[in-house]
Amino acid sequence: MRIAIIGYGGMGNFHYEKAFARYNNTEPDELIECAGIYDISEERCEFARGLGLRVFGSAEEIFADRSIEAVVIATPNDIHLPYVLAAAKAGKHIIVEKPAGLGLDEVKRMYDAAEAAGVLFTPHQNRRWDDDYITVKELISKGSLGECYRIESRVMGANGIPGEWRKVAAQGGGMMLDWGVHLIDQMLGFIKEEVTSVYCTYSYRAGEEVDDGFALEVGFKSGKTYRVVVDTNSFVELPRWQLYCDDGTAVVTDWHNFKVEGRSVRCLVRKDDKLEGVSAGNGFTKTMARRRSETVEVLPLDVVRGDKTAFYRNFVEAVRGREALTIKRGEIERVFKLMELAKLSSDTREVIKESF
Repeated sequence: MRIAIIGYGGMGNFHYEKAFARYNNTEPDELIECAGIYDISEERCEFARGLGLRVFGSAEEIFADRSIEAVVIATPNDIHLPYVLAAAKAGKHIIVEKPAGLGLDEVKRMYDAAEAAGVLFTPHQNRRWDDDYITVKELISKGSLGECYRIESRVMGANGIPGEWRKVAAQGGGMMLDWGVHLIDQMLGFIKEEVTSVYCTYSYRAGEEVDDGFALEVGFKSGKTYRVVVDTNSFVELPRWQLYCDDGTAVVTDWHNFKVEGRSVRCLVRKDDKLEGVSAGNGFTKTMARRRSETVEVLPLDVVRGDKTAFYRNFVEAVRGREALTIKRGEIERVFKLMELAKLSSDTREVIKESF
């Protein structure tokens, strides 16, 4: 399959040097060939030439090349839409970097255009295969800690908003569109229920016109809650995941460089008749005293590795007509609807009661 890349910045290069290579190392019978790249930056074009890649003079030149079956669009967020519409019109299958668009209306236009042209369209929601996410999902599905009623998901950094265009609202900057689109996608993969409430606060501490972080709380029909926190000015890293379950608690404390660390604690004895109170602060408590070791069991985290080639394998198989796309239109539209409700909640400082 010959695929061209439009936009050869960090993520464009990721697709060529990481994603294509991983896929080709495991699928030697049906390789992905990079047909070339297009970028408005001469510096990035020179970098691509140094890798031996063909550099096209325009996106239109890519669209006119009948040997090219698909394109990866890895430009700034605000120009995803015109490239997607043009690629669909040219009969190319399309992978677009996340967020697919600036809002739900743009995403609908993209899917409509692809369906009308008879081509496949999929956003690169690659964090569905993150090791930490797969590990937590497997832990919940096993039920070893009982039913999970609250999930907290965090990504923390201390480096501010990256790059230039990611600080510009008109170009789709901000952490909700950068990270929220991934973490909400993961959330809706965990809890396949009707959303009933959304409350969110955006952070603008960096003084930019876009959010440098946010805290989002989502309620579901069953009463389960899910909290997502993104912070770019946190110099102490909190757990990536915390799971609150009927019979225990679990945390993932590290997720960097494919190292997933954490533990779970399972309750063995619900009522401890030998529990003694402790001094805490300027008072005394039994309620918040630590559990005696005999009443709980500390378990190591069983790390599950996500398939790093799954996204491209599914894309190729879907283009060949052998399976359906894993990432569904309805799922992506639901993510964007939730993001828009989060922004409305932050602007109005109100809980949004809407079921979908």
